[in-house]
Amino acid sequence: MAEAATGFLEQLKSCMVWSWTYLWTVWFFFMLFLVYILRVPLKINDNLSTVSMFLNTLTPKFYVALTGTSSLISGLILIFEWWYFRKYGTSFIEQVSVSHLRPLLGGVDNSPPSNSNTSNGDADSSRQSVSECKVWRNPLNLFRGAEYNRYTWVTGREPLTYYDMNLSAQDHQTFFTCDTDHMRPADAIMQKAWRERNPQARISAAHEALELNYRCATAFILLAEEEATTIVEAEKLFKQALKAGGRDTNVLVYIKRRLAMCARKLGRTREAVKMMRDLMKEFPLLSMFNIHENLLEALLELQAYADVQAVLAKYDDISLPKSATICYTAALLKARAVSDKFSPEAASRRGLSTAEMNAVEAIHRAVEFNPHVPKYLLEMKSLILPPEHILKRGDSEAIAYAFFHLQHWKRVEGALNLLHCTWEGTFRMIPYPLEKGHLFYPYPICTETADRELLPSFHEVSVYPKKELPFFILFTAGLCSFTAMLALLTHQFPELMGVFAKAFLSTLFAPLNFVMEKVESILPSSLWHQLTRI
Repeated sequence: MAEAATGFLEQLKSCMVWSWTYLWTVWFFFMLFLVYILRVPLKINDNLSTVSMFLNTLTPKFYVALTGTSSLISGLILIFEWWYFRKYGTSFIEQVSVSHLRPLLGGVDNSPPSNSNTSNGDADSSRQSVSECKVWRNPLNLFRGAEYNRYTWVTGREPLTYYDMNLSAQDHQTFFTCDTDHMRPADAIMQKAWRERNPQARISAAHEALELNYRCATAFILLAEEEATTIVEAEKLFKQALKAGGRDTNVLVYIKRRLAMCARKLGRTREAVKMMRDLMKEFPLLSMFNIHENLLEALLELQAYADVQAVLAKYDDISLPKSATICYTAALLKARAVSDKFSPEAASRRGLSTAEMNAVEAIHRAVEFNPHVPKYLLEMKSLILPPEHILKRGDSEAIAYAFFHLQHWKRVEGALNLLHCTWEGTFRMIPYPLEKGHLFYPYPICTETADRELLPSFHEVSVYPKKELPFFILFTAGLCSFTAMLALLTHQFPELMGVFAKAFLSTLFAPLNFVMEKVESILPSSLWHQLTRI
């Protein structure tokens, strides 16, 4: 019984909202019809004739004063709107319309509240990002010989920039060389090979090192990365490097990690997951390699969402640095719970449920961290091969994430639809200017420059979305310019502009006069007079 009563009240409420929406239209047409009926008693025709005579008697000076005054008023409105926008990040007219007029007309603001995860936001905001534009090794970087070079063979384009490869050379020197290499001939050759710019020279040096020492692990690594033309060949070389024995921890971790990535690329995903888990248990302190991001991607491929949540619970922590993989994977799991039944129309009518609110807040959090990802996930912008290094919160990180995770978003029914409907709302929640941030520390202003160095020239680098000027600022700017031009023309050519104004008004009212003539031919000339006779 209670459910029936609740349903009846909901239907009654919806009927009232519907009637309130369309009542204004009915009332408007009713008033027009009433004015037409009472046009004779109200002497509307006489008043229109008087107005017409008044307009005909106006001098050019009046038009000069009118256009000048209009230009001045619109200019003052423009100055006030621009000042208000610069201070508060929104148009004053739009804010009044949304805050005061929209509720009176029955509109409801369905934007979710922005109070989620405040502790995370406070921690990230208070932490000063000393290395805001620090470049990180891409945890999912491809193989040069088996993947990057194949792209070059097919397209003739170089997917890696010199800056990116130079950073890799520095990484290799840090990971694979030490001060005692000069005491071992093979390692001394490899120390020079990592600094060599020519790929063929590096490969030749690796073969030379193997001739001197067939157990030189770093030589096998270089050949697996750059000479092997398939993942199968690369895996064989890495296994040989593993048998040769790593000289230190960095070499051993690198080999095992790349072997796990080979297994993932060859379809042995469960084997890859086991290798990654064992590696993380064996070397728990080497978080700089971000092996958990490889693990998250592999678990998503297995659709082991409970295991994904367990990994996120460990690494999505306040004290740990964030990444697009962490933030967007968390958003995907939240979206998965509601996306299959999510409908924007239904949500706008009934509001968001708790689960939907959590999903939307997770999407907003992810988008604020890296605003470039949604366009790649929604395929609004074409993907390219990810670089070997990424800039967190930059376009390079967005490409690297979407390149491997787009398939996981597509696999979850409705997830991309939910992202499409909600991601742009993030920028309405961030205080102006956008660089102030909301849940994270302010967005670095140097990302665009660094991304242009990391990404190839044929790719159009995505920049941080700027808050666009509100409509009313653009409207008042156009109105001010237009009225100022009219004032100038009227001052220079008063008689010609007077003729133009009269012609414009007559043209403007021509459709109305045509409709009135048609109505006159159908209805009696004075319906009010006929009613008084009855």
